[in-house]
Amino acid sequence: MKLILKETIETLGIIGTQVDVANGYARNYLLPQGKAVLDTPQNHRILGQQKKKFDLQIAKEKKIAEDMAEQLKDVSCRITARVIDEDNLYGSITSRDIAKALGDQDIQVEKRMILLAEPIKQIGSYKVPIRVYADVEPEITVEIVPEK
Repeated sequence: MKLILKETIETLGIIGTQVDVANGYARNYLLPQGKAVLDTPQNHRILGQQKKKFDLQIAKEKKIAEDMAEQLKDVSCRITARVIDEDNLYGSITSRDIAKALGDQDIQVEKRMILLAEPIKQIGSYKVPIRVYADVEPEITVEIVPEK
């Protein structure tokens, strides 16, 4: 089903864009919640008139994201973990652990924002990107040290 987004949805797109989603997702979530409207010529005209408002909202969201990225780019966190051998961890470090370590430093980041390809299983220093906005992904340094 073709829809036009009335607000930015991270997994779909930014406000004012045309998206193609499953019928059930559109009927059961997006349309009843008012997050999108059907892609019709009339709705195109209405949203075209509101384009300036959308552009201001996109610019505002992007500015907030860039400010947050500026704060995050020099951040590093240290996580202590149990080790089996010299380098291998007993278990692994996931995005949840990184979010908790950042939360301990008063930096609030949701675990879904942390772009960890796979869990960390060895001690060392890693660069981990954090998606703050669609194309704004600063990297933080995560240092895994053995527990003593």
